[in-house]
Amino acid sequence: MTKPSKPAPVPDPETEPYWEGMRRRELLIPRCRSCSARWFPPSTSCPACSGFDYEWAAASGRGEIVTYTVVHRAPGPAFADQTPYVVAIIQLAEGPRLLTNVVECSPDEVSIGMPVEVTFEEITADATVPQFRPLAKGEGG
Repeated sequence: MTKPSKPAPVPDPETEPYWEGMRRRELLIPRCRSCSARWFPPSTSCPACSGFDYEWAAASGRGEIVTYTVVHRAPGPAFADQTPYVVAIIQLAEGPRLLTNVVECSPDEVSIGMPVEVTFEEITADATVPQFRPLAKGEGG
């Protein structure tokens, strides 16, 4: 029996640059050319100044856990062998927050304020998603 696959993101014109960056294992977030604000999730205008002139800029991929929960019951067959797993909101060093998973550590080790860095999971040959792992001791946040 074949293991069910995880759902893959479906890019739209507004988010395509983000998903293209993911395929290259690069975390991109919008940055306003007028006021330098950075935001996420993507939108066609700057939430700070309402400007429409923005670019997709690389983020450091570092941040810290703002809040999290541990999932003990899989939402579907594709996730059954991964429980328990952590779903967290990560505050990026650049300011925006992302909803994602924390990987490469036990859920018992996760804590609010924990410094993390981005890593990438390939869902399909065309779809990659960001996840975060704890920074190695001494690397800071």
